[in-house]
Amino acid sequence: QVQLVESGGGLVQPGGSLRLSCAASGFTLDYYAIGWFRQAPGKEREGVSCISSSDGSTYYTDSVKGRFTISRDNAKNTVYLQMNSLKPEDTAVYYCATTTLPPPILARLWVLSQQYDYWGQGTQVTVSS
Repeated sequence: QVQLVESGGGLVQPGGSLRLSCAASGFTLDYYAIGWFRQAPGKEREGVSCISSSDGSTYYTDSVKGRFTISRDNAKNTVYLQMNSLKPEDTAVYYCATTTLPPPILARLWVLSQQYDYWGQGTQVTVSS
């Protein structure tokens, strides 16, 4: 059974940190680029970050650059999103997803959710004092 499972969400104060994990089962992540998306209440799903399968290239939406770091551990079949200096506007449900877009196209289209195939169920991140 192909499955992606996110974990690591929770309630954190502004300025705090969380590390989200995206673990795959039933298939190997090695051949997929992995994206993190988020969706806040009443808003559209937004691409947050992506990491390629081939050369490890990473991409970030402007609002998280310098605060979030995406990484992957293929041996553990897991992708991580380290989130530092969290702000209330980072509050959302965070999802990971797989895509087979090749690197040149990935650089342009990684933010488009329709380019992704398998999705996890999401993990809630709430940033509040």
